[in-house]
Amino acid sequence: MDYTTLAPPPMAVSEAALTDLGAGTSLYEALQRLPDLRRRQGKRYELALLLCLLLLAKLAGQTTLRGATEWIRHRGKEIATHFGLQRTQMPCQMTYCRILARIDARLLDEVLAAFFIRWEAQQRCGNEPSRLQTSRDHLDHAQLAIDGKTLRATSTQAHPVHQLSCYDVTTGMVLWQCQVGEKQNEISALKPRLSPSLVNGRIVTLDAMHTQRELCAQVHRCGGAYVLIAKDNQPTLAEDIADLFEDRTPDRRRWVQAETWDKGHGRLEHR
Repeated sequence: MDYTTLAPPPMAVSEAALTDLGAGTSLYEALQRLPDLRRRQGKRYELALLLCLLLLAKLAGQTTLRGATEWIRHRGKEIATHFGLQRTQMPCQMTYCRILARIDARLLDEVLAAFFIRWEAQQRCGNEPSRLQTSRDHLDHAQLAIDGKTLRATSTQAHPVHQLSCYDVTTGMVLWQCQVGEKQNEISALKPRLSPSLVNGRIVTLDAMHTQRELCAQVHRCGGAYVLIAKDNQPTLAEDIADLFEDRTPDRRRWVQAETWDKGHGRLEHR
């Protein structure tokens, strides 16, 4: 099935670059990397196809699973033609319920994040095959901003939903979001999400809550770097940083100094 969301790359690009780029420019092909945990018996539709159908229904404005199912079934012949399917009868609602209940949400986040980053890079690079092939100096400045927010006004639950999000500053995309459980905090929720495929070659920025030795070691193991905030609740660390900047004869050849003023949310921040 030749289903792609992008126009063909320019002919001047080398064949090797096109081969590498092709794996990331088809959403259908990207979703085929997800493992299908269903039994072979009675399986009529591919997992990647089902997810693509749900995505199309969502883009068409369907907000419920029932509405998405009906939207897809009303367009069975057209969908079968575009996707090259032999059957025009579309899945029932329970089929979508089963796959959504068993799918690995974390792996799905990683697959979609990789796809959209490469897609955005292709859009911004012009004749270059991918932003991922730019010079190493530029790659070292790719930033991931991770922060948590409590959703109060959008929920009627007794306990407000606290969501942790990872934002790719280079492409302007949210790579993943996860809900922090009632008996969790942001530190325990973030730990399993930091993988080499996400962190390698990037600078991770977090707030003072995550200024922990274990997290720093984990980021280094994944091949990344970090920028953290140190506050007075860690007096030993704060004193060591103060002593470093008060030293009149330090070796500053490897250091870069910056100063910023930010005004927003009713306060003025000096960093």
